[in-house]
Amino acid sequence: MSAALEEQKAYYRARASEYDEWFLRTGRYNRGIEHTNIWFHEVQRVIDQLDKHAPFGDVLEFAGGTGLWSQRLSQKADSVTVVDASPEMIEINRERVNNDSVCYIHQDIFEFESDRKFDLIFFSFWLSHVPSTRFDEFWEIVRSHLKPGGRFFFIDSLKEGRSTAVNHCLPDEDDSETLIRKLNDGREYRIIKIFYKPWELQKKLEGLRFKANVTQTDSFFLLGHGEI
Repeated sequence: MSAALEEQKAYYRARASEYDEWFLRTGRYNRGIEHTNIWFHEVQRVIDQLDKHAPFGDVLEFAGGTGLWSQRLSQKADSVTVVDASPEMIEINRERVNNDSVCYIHQDIFEFESDRKFDLIFFSFWLSHVPSTRFDEFWEIVRSHLKPGGRFFFIDSLKEGRSTAVNHCLPDEDDSETLIRKLNDGREYRIIKIFYKPWELQKKLEGLRFKANVTQTDSFFLLGHGEI
């Protein structure tokens, strides 16, 4: 899976300048006003759940991307440490957040090491990009960087065709771990994308001895929180 992870990193580096189109429902992701209203209604549900965990204390954010969530975290945290493998994403994030309490580490998440422990580890739309063969490894990284009593919170995508671009498609098979994704200029990349059902993900986390609560919104988002 190392080659797939490298191609995935290349994709997100190349996609940095257009990434927000997906979340903001513009460009190829614009499916009309009714869809957009439903999307942001569900986004607000996720925000409401996240805010229940505030104040956040010292936060470690994996795959912070363009900073849409880093910005929100920084408003209710003592500090935020953002780890991302894309310097292009970090540059956009830094400009958007513009907060001295946020520091940035350009590094592959699987190579991240720190003696520091955190109150909250947060990641959005990252877990689905972790190969199944490295699922346990990733969650051990989470465990090793949490303070006693520390918490995690994550957001991800449900398998819903309207979530993606109009010129993308989802696989029919539930066991597929990769997708082809296009950029606005037509370049194609193969990325890892695993769509979890809430109950199956909660079971996997409980098997790793995490106390977890995994739920979903009506159509688009998977979200979970818990502690060690």
